[in-house]
Amino acid sequence: MEENKTLLNEVAAEGYDAADRPFDFVGEGSATALVCEPDPAVREKIVGALRGLNYQVTEPATAKEAIKYMRFHVYDVVVLDELFDTENPAANDVLMYLESLATTTRRRIFVVLVSGQYRTLDNMAAFNRSVNLVLNLKNIDETGKIVKQGVSDNAAFYHVFRETLQKIGKA
Repeated sequence: MEENKTLLNEVAAEGYDAADRPFDFVGEGSATALVCEPDPAVREKIVGALRGLNYQVTEPATAKEAIKYMRFHVYDVVVLDELFDTENPAANDVLMYLESLATTTRRRIFVVLVSGQYRTLDNMAAFNRSVNLVLNLKNIDETGKIVKQGVSDNAAFYHVFRETLQKIGKA
């Protein structure tokens, strides 16, 4: 936990650098995704699936880079390998950063945890890890279908909530 605070403090202390912004321009209605996956073959499949769903994709190399990107942009989807830039899944800096976000901001982000230990669509594991969906590595070829359905289900679930926020001027 202390390492996470150090990394977050380090990123926060660096100040603003325009190079840290993940996109120069995102068109209205465009969806964005952050893919935090260390394995190039798996990352290629995930990125290909997300681009097939018309997401603009950012691929950070480290947890520090991912957190920098998230400081300047609220992604629609974050696909995060539980071992991204760490050997201990319980000490994943990106996941800890996402957990620290304000609830209203976090609810705008659909987080997919790529795991070798949890089953795909394991709701209890997703709840336990504070993510929206778990994707097992065995099902990586089905990423597009699984993410599309998960995002759709999530949008339907939070529809009334988001509509109410808009009506009261908090969205």
